[in-house]
Amino acid sequence: MRPLRYSINITLDGCCDHRAGIPDAELHQYTADLLARADALILGRVTYEMMESAWRPIAESGVLPDGMPDWTQPFARTIHAAKKHVVSNSLASVDWNAELVRGHELEQTVRRLKQEPGAGLYVGGVTMPTALAEMGLIDEFEFFVHPRIAGHGPAPFGGLSKMVDLKFVGRKEFGSGVVSMRYELRR
Repeated sequence: MRPLRYSINITLDGCCDHRAGIPDAELHQYTADLLARADALILGRVTYEMMESAWRPIAESGVLPDGMPDWTQPFARTIHAAKKHVVSNSLASVDWNAELVRGHELEQTVRRLKQEPGAGLYVGGVTMPTALAEMGLIDEFEFFVHPRIAGHGPAPFGGLSKMVDLKFVGRKEFGSGVVSMRYELRR
């Protein structure tokens, strides 16, 4: 069975707004390596559209927008090449190496994907991972804790109806002060 892995960048006060983190070459490369090891990504509409608008043009043209550092290109190429399953009830279609999954098909689709052979699946974002955690479908959690206090939200797993118990399995410290904390679902 393929594990479903989740990761998110958060500040010390729990904010997971993508603009609140501290991006650097080391963290980008680590994340690109994570995505490259996944057989497929499972993304909600908001995350898919955000990632596509930011990274697809860079990967397809090889041209970075002004101010974007060169070390972002490996991440752009990796997410561009990744197979994607996009969960949405509002999109009529998707491309960018993606397959559309309707919201009512989420649990059935993820259970089927996890049964297929391979190295694992990867999910990011805020809203859809909460639903997947509710269903007990996320096997591994990785929080990249940034040494910053944002003072605003959003926070991951808001509205979860029950606690999810995890087992600590490792940590990694980055030169920027970011600390990765990895956990597995306690079954």
